[in-house]
Amino acid sequence: MREIVLDTETTGFEPDQGDRIVEIGAIELIGHVPTGNTFHKYLNPQRSMPDEAFQVHGLGDDFLRDKPLFKDVGQDFLDFVGTSKMIIHNAAFDMKFLNAELGWMGLPLLPMDQALDTLAIARRRFPGAPASLDALCRRFGIDNSNRTLHGALLDSEILADVYLELIGGRQPDFALAENSRDAGANTEGSAWRPSARPTPLPPRILDDERAAHAAFVAKMGDAAVWSKG
Repeated sequence: MREIVLDTETTGFEPDQGDRIVEIGAIELIGHVPTGNTFHKYLNPQRSMPDEAFQVHGLGDDFLRDKPLFKDVGQDFLDFVGTSKMIIHNAAFDMKFLNAELGWMGLPLLPMDQALDTLAIARRRFPGAPASLDALCRRFGIDNSNRTLHGALLDSEILADVYLELIGGRQPDFALAENSRDAGANTEGSAWRPSARPTPLPPRILDDERAAHAAFVAKMGDAAVWSKG
């Protein structure tokens, strides 16, 4: 099962008021295990950075001036995501921006049901408790000491750890990652089941040990448990 853990940074809160994406970070999971395959881009928003947004992520006008536009990477982003489930914290926010940018390019929009919102999962699991990414890191003992500012790729890496804890740990279905990659055992909504060993293990009892056991049972007569069945 392939999943994409994703985060964005923006100039503000509303794309229909001129706010734009300035960073996309995404990491690939196969069978709930990071593969090392990532998508990461800083983007020129073609507008000035509000100070309140700069205080959150530290991405300023000078840094972003020579970065590509979203239209230069939009198709590559869609190709990376494909039809995989996207794991996003506060998915409505990121999906609103992603689909606005994709729509301005005339590219296909991402369906909302392709996103899995970890914020909603956390609120269901821990009603009334803080559900920010930092709060969940504290709850699960996840090291986020490098997160002095928001960053899309770093936040995606942290979110991957949080997501696995939210769904029950690194192997929530008790299946090994290699098995799920090779055999497709871990599909969403299905439970893992053991499969038969393709080649039986060789017997570990030596011939003389088997003969000694048979002689021992023979001395016990027909009433011996081993003589029945």
